[in-house]
Amino acid sequence: MIRENASRRAFIYSNYFFLTFTGLVMLLPFLHIFAGSLSSGGAISQGRVGIIPVEWTWINYEAVLRNAAIWKSFSVTVFLTVAGTLFNLLFTSLMAYGLSKNELKGRSLILLLIVFTMIFQVPLIPGYLLVKSLGLLNSLWALIIPGTISAFNLIIMVSFFREIPEGLVDAARIDGCGEYRTWWSIVLPLSLPSMSTIGLFYAVGHWNGYFNAMMYIRDPGLFPLQVKLRQLLVDSDTEALMQSVNVTLQSMEGIKMATIMVATVPILLVYPLIQKHFIKGAMLGSVKG
Repeated sequence: MIRENASRRAFIYSNYFFLTFTGLVMLLPFLHIFAGSLSSGGAISQGRVGIIPVEWTWINYEAVLRNAAIWKSFSVTVFLTVAGTLFNLLFTSLMAYGLSKNELKGRSLILLLIVFTMIFQVPLIPGYLLVKSLGLLNSLWALIIPGTISAFNLIIMVSFFREIPEGLVDAARIDGCGEYRTWWSIVLPLSLPSMSTIGLFYAVGHWNGYFNAMMYIRDPGLFPLQVKLRQLLVDSDTEALMQSVNVTLQSMEGIKMATIMVATVPILLVYPLIQKHFIKGAMLGSVKG
């Protein structure tokens, strides 16, 4: 018994050490970007910046935050994230509620077709032609409607809905609630952990998405933040940012790092707000009653 306890403690401590070490390693690039965003161009070009800012300056953030195009892209991304996530959760929960009912005719076939879409996704060209035929090109709806329901998230929500006691639903029906009222007043309030978890998945996808925007959007005024960030990193399009603070020799790398921080930090701040519900939702299906 003593040996088993000692072995278990060694295993737990080893896990703590490994996970802590892995977390620190994964955090180092983020700290380096943060330090570079607050460092002078000379310090960055000379390779003197590690995880602590050198020759502290706010000029990189000033160049980014004074640029109107960045704020426009930021507002587009916020709209896509909020509206898109609400749109996703609405239709995903509606479909999941129906599929959670055993009495639904063809339920097994529908679930099979949903799983099929997880394995065989829509090819690029047919997907583009479909969006074009629907008249969604150069519209923000092209970034929302095609990905309205994620098959993976749908299956998670179906599993959660099936764990809700059927007696609650029957009681709601006895009280005169229809299916939509039952879904809105009974099922959704009980599904907050699931909705929070899946909502975070959807929100991160909208915030970080750029490929669909590159395919479907041509108007620079509709570019989301990640597309603007790609222009800076890949195309080195920093001239407008440098002119916004009248800096001609400012480090392009510092401006890029500041832009990365501006594009990354807002979505990171969402997680602590829903951490409690997210942890519950992440444990879906791990324990059976």
